[in-house]
Amino acid sequence: MKFLVYIETDLGDVVASSWEALGAALSLSDDVEAVVIGDRVSVAAEEAVERGAKKVYVVEDETRAMFDLERCLADVKNVLSMSGADVFLASHTNNGRDLAAALGVGSGAGVIADALELSLEDGRLKGVRGIYSGNILVDVTVDGSPQIATLRPRAFAPAEKAEGRSAEVVLVDPMDVDSPYEVLGVQRAEKGEISLTEASIIVSGGRGVAKDPELGFDLIRELAGVLGGAVGASRAAVDAGFISYDHQVGQTGKVVRPDLYIACGISGAVQHLAGMGSSKIIVAVNKDPEAPIFSVANYGIVGDLFEVVPALTEAAREKLGK
Repeated sequence: MKFLVYIETDLGDVVASSWEALGAALSLSDDVEAVVIGDRVSVAAEEAVERGAKKVYVVEDETRAMFDLERCLADVKNVLSMSGADVFLASHTNNGRDLAAALGVGSGAGVIADALELSLEDGRLKGVRGIYSGNILVDVTVDGSPQIATLRPRAFAPAEKAEGRSAEVVLVDPMDVDSPYEVLGVQRAEKGEISLTEASIIVSGGRGVAKDPELGFDLIRELAGVLGGAVGASRAAVDAGFISYDHQVGQTGKVVRPDLYIACGISGAVQHLAGMGSSKIIVAVNKDPEAPIFSVANYGIVGDLFEVVPALTEAAREKLGK
């Protein structure tokens, strides 16, 4: 089966989980192609070749510098018609799932969304995904063509680079689309800030910072910085205005799967657990020994985060030599 993988870019930089989608495709087929859409993405296309794509379609234009669903959808449909791929894969980012859903509607095909595993069975793509806040895993197949799936970031190994690989790079003209969107400005994430969905370590704060939200999240940021991780938050913390929505983890925020998730002052509401329950190691810090978060935590610390988090930071500095 032929796979086409969407390599998502953000102002020219590749979204790292796209390489995981490419890796998943390569684990299932020897016939894997990639599509890169953006502005000044020649380096991204070269990397797709180095990581094993047999052919790379490149749609390069200044109007593609930022993700625009209408334009991207038109370009992907055009490349799919050129490729004749049986399967289309993308990472389950905000943009990837928008694109997959729109492609599914336009082609009358189903979508395996947020897959944790992928396999081929009798010529059909089969995915494993979580339901009921991740408490149950189900096998999913879809009808229609192409078969479409989005993959949960950090659930698959990225395609590895190798020197000496070669592949055909096809330059594709951007489709002429009247987009309803206008870019008014661009704000980059703060330098050094790590994407939640791609972070291997996340330190999150919740309602427990309420007695001094500014200090509470300063302590959380300090611990995250020492560990080389990202800063997350519960919906309660975001709704209270303690931190911006882009840090929210949960069913109505970002779904993450880090190697280490440290929940500070987070009670463990179902909607939050749905966003981080698949973390490999969960450490909970909470004053309430009956907090639901302890039921899913691998390690629990009963105590005030304003005392525990600085102690963890100091221990991490000593251990890591920072």
